[in-house]
Amino acid sequence: MYTPDNAQSLEKYSSAATLSDMEIFIFPELLYSLVLANIMSPLLWKWRNDSWFANREKMSEYRRLLRTKQFIMDRFEFNLDLDTWGLTTKEKELARFCEYVDESILARSNALFGYEGDKYYFDIDIRRHFGLDKYTSNVIPYWKTETVEAMEAFKFKEGYPAGAGECVSLSTLYAAALFVIADIPLDKIHLMATPLHSQNYIDIKEGIITNNRRIVTKAMWFNGSELSAKARRALENEKVTMVANNTGYVHVLYDTATMAPEVYAAFTQKLENFLQTNITFEILASFLRQNGPLQKHFQMAHRCCGKPRFIEMEKVFHYEHNSSYRIGDNTEIKLLHEIDEDEFYPDPIHERIVLDELESFFRENDVSISAYTTITKLKNYLHHGCYNVEEVIGDLLTFCKTDPQLPTPEKQWEKQQPIKLDGVSSSEEAIAHLESIRHNQPVADLAFSAFRDMKRAPWKPFLKAALERNPVSIDGTKEYSIDQAAATLSAMENSSIYDGARMAQPDEVWNYNRGDGLEKAICLMNILKSRRPDDTVTLKGDRTTVCVAVQGGGEYSFQTQKGLELPAEEDFSFQ
Repeated sequence: MYTPDNAQSLEKYSSAATLSDMEIFIFPELLYSLVLANIMSPLLWKWRNDSWFANREKMSEYRRLLRTKQFIMDRFEFNLDLDTWGLTTKEKELARFCEYVDESILARSNALFGYEGDKYYFDIDIRRHFGLDKYTSNVIPYWKTETVEAMEAFKFKEGYPAGAGECVSLSTLYAAALFVIADIPLDKIHLMATPLHSQNYIDIKEGIITNNRRIVTKAMWFNGSELSAKARRALENEKVTMVANNTGYVHVLYDTATMAPEVYAAFTQKLENFLQTNITFEILASFLRQNGPLQKHFQMAHRCCGKPRFIEMEKVFHYEHNSSYRIGDNTEIKLLHEIDEDEFYPDPIHERIVLDELESFFRENDVSISAYTTITKLKNYLHHGCYNVEEVIGDLLTFCKTDPQLPTPEKQWEKQQPIKLDGVSSSEEAIAHLESIRHNQPVADLAFSAFRDMKRAPWKPFLKAALERNPVSIDGTKEYSIDQAAATLSAMENSSIYDGARMAQPDEVWNYNRGDGLEKAICLMNILKSRRPDDTVTLKGDRTTVCVAVQGGGEYSFQTQKGLELPAEEDFSFQ
């Protein structure tokens, strides 16, 4: 629970208001708090009434999931713009979190502090990859994770035709939307964070992974397409730093875990099962689809007009690009019929293995990736003088099995009350239930700060975040006088992106060019304190008018419709 005089408590609750990737990494409870904030959102519950979800109660669980995914894809772009939430420095962030973690650990686990991955990312200059190379080496972005309201509000920002959000924003939105709209129980939704990505594992059918703007079934994971190769990169090349669900979290940095150990064990087993498959003819075809250089050693046979014809494997895969048919499944014949006849040869192509003959091998043999004898059989069958069969089999086995680098289960398991929202049918019911358990459920308590509900969340952490970690509004007004900055804020649309008593942070006001008067007043205080940190700036007024008073003269008034009692003078005492 929030303790005003406890520095760690204040830092954690203020982090719930800004929700940067760095803050979520240090305080893992925040990841699921944002999921709950989105579940409490009236905006999300309104989506249930969209015509896209008409008759959703008659849809299968998987069909509802697909519909939800497409709805989110149509509304939101993936956004990783460095300037959206501004910049900070390594030194500043290390000073904030030095008592929790040292820089050497961060460098091994966090992309902002030098992480370069284990395989795929080893040769990537991470700073250039993210556009940080134009800044000095100590500069890092504030990559703040957005609530669903802040994601929607990108449509008000220049250059954004619709909503947008970064990786963690999308993963937490997926988790919340799958519960609210697709009726997926919370205990089937697991969030996974790696140093460079955030994705979810959904425990339905054989398992589903959501990854930014796509979902991946087990069949898709092993289909060898370019999209699947991209989806596989994180789990193939990065350590999973955190797993979270409605029972708690397991984090690579911390010896204590709050997730139920049996739940983590079951999740681990299901994810490992999702990430491996035995070798079939279809899997071999998918492996070749992903391995262009190997295709030149294979050909396909096709009977046309009663005569055998032969074609290079790479040509067949080229034709796949513009077809709904694929090699390796029951549409293969249709694909071959689509290929122009003059692409085929009347005789077998020299020194190429005929893939069709391998199909006969798989009809007669079950090839298990864990059975040495069946692997040896396949190796003998694939033996060819033009390539190293040991390397090919090794790559094939790697394709068929990904070993996820999950946090160790050797933890001190701290029992925590699971969050159960079964039967909740509105944002009001979700809020009421979470409020009823917040006294003994830290994640639920933090969710109200992430939700920005200033009738239920403490002011002091919100103000600490507002006046310490909102650089965009400061930078945007650096050429303005204080009077000009105040006039610019006054001229903005007097409308908050949040409903009721919920409050936007200063940079949300500035980015979206709108805000309630109370939000504008706090934004102006942020600008004032950055320029004159030693001056006294006070906030006064009532439930309809708020005034920013500056030491030595100058008052700036704004009209508010939030109906909130203003924060007390001691709520600013963190400065």
